[in-house]
Amino acid sequence: MCKDSFSWTRFKQNPVVGILRGLPTDEVVQLVPSYLKSGFYTLEVTMNSPEVTKTIGVLRKEFPELNVGAGTVCSVQDLDRALAAGAQFIVTPIVDAEVIGQCAARKIPIFPGAYTPTEIYTAWKLGASAVKVFPATQLGPQYFKDVLAPLNEIKLLPTGGVSADNIRAFFEAGAIGAGMGSSLFDKDLIAKGDFAGLERHFKKVAGQIDRH
Repeated sequence: MCKDSFSWTRFKQNPVVGILRGLPTDEVVQLVPSYLKSGFYTLEVTMNSPEVTKTIGVLRKEFPELNVGAGTVCSVQDLDRALAAGAQFIVTPIVDAEVIGQCAARKIPIFPGAYTPTEIYTAWKLGASAVKVFPATQLGPQYFKDVLAPLNEIKLLPTGGVSADNIRAFFEAGAIGAGMGSSLFDKDLIAKGDFAGLERHFKKVAGQIDRH
């Protein structure tokens, strides 16, 4: 694996994809040291964020230990922009066969968003590395257990409403990781520049994660 590739080893150390949406590059750079010190290694910057390509590029350059990806990728045009910026993995909110296929062919980890068992299976069959089930809390942990009974080979990544209070239940139901946005990146703490408080919050979440 080349040094620019997504690190599954680091992902498995803490299988949470932190989702950054709407933050400028300078704010992102300020919070990343606390994120890393808390044992998180995977960050997704959504394509509808300001300066998204700049943010991805700066993160790749300044924090080589991070897995840096692009989220809300809805088209091949989005995919091309994300990869040109240096994204190491791709997350989509939908099942787009062309985006999934291109990532699979280029061996770029791809976590497409799906909701129903048919969508989940379709995304997996197209080449998903894991399927982002979104919005997860509309379904609940039992849904994951039920889906994985017949589809036990598929890797599921609940996203949407996952928090420190419920993340353990999703892992116990069979999820291999989780996507977390506003519940992980507390807007009030970030606005106040309270990075010590943010680090305590990150560690609280990390303490709830079942890594098995």
